[in-house]
Amino acid sequence: MTITRQRLALFALLLGTALLYLWDLGSSGYANTYYSAAVQAATQSWKAWLFGSLDAGNVVTVDKPPAALWLMGLSARLFGFSSWSMLVPQALAGVASVALLHATVRRWFGSGAGLLAGAVLALTPVAAIMFRFNNPDALLVLLLVAAGYCLTRALENGSTRWLLLCGTAIGFGFLTKMLQAFLVLPAFGLVYLIAAPTGLGRRVAQLFGALGAVIVSAGWYIALVELWPAADRPYIGGSTTNSALELALGYNGLSRIFGGGGPSGGGGGGERVMTGGGGSGNLGFGGEAGITRLFGDSMGAEISWLLPAALIGLVAGLWFTRRAPRTDRTRAALILWGGWLVVSGLVFSFMSGIVHPYYTVALAPAIGALVAISGRQLWLGRKNTSARAVLALMIVSTGVWGAILLSRNGSWYTYLGWAAFGLSVVAATGVLVGVHRLSALLLAITLIGGVSSTAAYAAVTASVPHTGSIPMSGPRKQEGREPETNAKLVELLKATTTKWAAASGGAQGAGGLQLASGRPVIAIGGFSGRDPAPTLEEFKSFVAQGQIGYYISGGMGMGPGGSSEIATWVQENFAPVSHGDHTVYKLT
Repeated sequence: MTITRQRLALFALLLGTALLYLWDLGSSGYANTYYSAAVQAATQSWKAWLFGSLDAGNVVTVDKPPAALWLMGLSARLFGFSSWSMLVPQALAGVASVALLHATVRRWFGSGAGLLAGAVLALTPVAAIMFRFNNPDALLVLLLVAAGYCLTRALENGSTRWLLLCGTAIGFGFLTKMLQAFLVLPAFGLVYLIAAPTGLGRRVAQLFGALGAVIVSAGWYIALVELWPAADRPYIGGSTTNSALELALGYNGLSRIFGGGGPSGGGGGGERVMTGGGGSGNLGFGGEAGITRLFGDSMGAEISWLLPAALIGLVAGLWFTRRAPRTDRTRAALILWGGWLVVSGLVFSFMSGIVHPYYTVALAPAIGALVAISGRQLWLGRKNTSARAVLALMIVSTGVWGAILLSRNGSWYTYLGWAAFGLSVVAATGVLVGVHRLSALLLAITLIGGVSSTAAYAAVTASVPHTGSIPMSGPRKQEGREPETNAKLVELLKATTTKWAAASGGAQGAGGLQLASGRPVIAIGGFSGRDPAPTLEEFKSFVAQGQIGYYISGGMGMGPGGSSEIATWVQENFAPVSHGDHTVYKLT
């Protein structure tokens, strides 16, 4: 492929990715109103932007670090707060992730492999939803791919600078979604220790330096939060001690893996629910834990389309390169991306705390890279019978599994799946028998059969709106559980001049009211209503100072503790007025 054709192919890939992620981007509205409320608050208060507060009055933050909110908040400040201005950075993060993955794989394995890796990432259904949504995962993926690129550069000549940049990217990944960003560290450390072209002592010293870069790039914000006077900043949502470090290690750390803990805690128990809709029941919580979770009803359609091929290619590639020199690039790449996939995949499969299907978007770059690298190397070595057999197995397994996943949705998806399977059988047969004269046609059939199922599902996913806190891919419009806000209530809040227009239990209801009215609304208790923010005494003080216009009952997520105490106090001391599904108490 000439340089001009390579550039045209890359342009086509990125243009197609941009169209997939940007087209009709505003159809999902504010998507997850929990994060949307925080983005809106970031446009009204720089302190809210810095800490990721749910309201401009800075009572409580979201239960994640704010790096993703920083980007969305800046975009909304520049272009005015809207669904589009909030979601554009997410979509562009997707395009950038595809471009970086292409660049990473291309460096060692050529333009074709880079294009395939990027295309697999772009066309993974969970990517097609998360790069069009306002959860933190879009930025996390971009930062992890950037870390993989920097590590690849470091492996080429033992570069300390590139290794430090790798650690810095992972550190900022921590500021996006905390400990999930660290799941790639075992693979990254292992591959550099094994394959970097420099002495062992230097490799060890460089890895300690990279670890320092991780700590510094992640730790500065933790230190900022811990050193900032607690009375002058919002409560750290999701924590039990108003501590960002405790949030990282507890609710967003070990509690996710082992279950329990955190004010918003809870696991993913319950019965398995068959596919076909939103995030109801256990479907939105990963399904039953175990080695097959990534292939199950909850996570299978999100991520597993090319997972069998990636695993087959990984095992075969490591076997074929077992006697290669220590610095062999193919084996190094397989360890890098394979370790990423295996460690993260096992954690997602067996974690017993809160887990959602969309977490699996972090696996998409690794799957894309493994399929492209192993597929390319096996194709080049197809004169070898073993290489042809493995490549044929990768092709046919992709066709079979794609057909099974599509058949779960019935209708025309079943016919498309079996058509793709038929192409895969033709391609696998041609590879196995060693067709040479029609190799270009065979390669085209292989690629079409391999990606058509996931591409169709990704396109359908991107074509329908998705809202709520647990987005899932698929053809059905997905609506969140946020209560509707009536027009009279919204106008009532718009007319307020107090610091907060209102207060309501839990972030789901409060976020919708804040977004509709454009005025700050206290989400009592944070996401679930269980955070001790504000306390009853703080709430009484706000009311006494005339800072809250109304208290609105009927919010979601009312939990024990401060939120219920506040509700009781309001009901005992103020007269209610009915506004549709809401009961409103005037506090000033």
